[in-house]
Amino acid sequence: VQLQASGGGLVQAGGSLRLSCAASAFSRNTVGWFRQAPGKEREFVVYISGRDGSTYYADSVKGRFTISRDNAKNTVYLQMNSLKPEDTAVYNCAMRASTWGATKEGNYDYWGQGTLVTVSS
Repeated sequence: VQLQASGGGLVQAGGSLRLSCAASAFSRNTVGWFRQAPGKEREFVVYISGRDGSTYYADSVKGRFTISRDNAKNTVYLQMNSLKPEDTAVYNCAMRASTWGATKEGNYDYWGQGTLVTVSS
């Protein structure tokens, strides 16, 4: 399985971006987004289940980010609104079979290359 994240860029605080994660195959897998800011550990952002579409967000992005998926296109989207400078990071998408443990990066089987999001103040 190959994953490719895209859509990053430079945006002013308060602005929006939409990231995409295209996969070579989705099946009913869970797709998660993680991010890593400069000098910090990678952190969980959100995941979406491939079985029932359920989602789970990190508190830091709840209410501002929305994850969705288009199974016909094998693509997951991350709509990011009301962006803050602290959202600046490299964002990666990843895939695993289930939602169990899906907030932990070590539980993911496949990772895509990251896309850089920079939010200026």
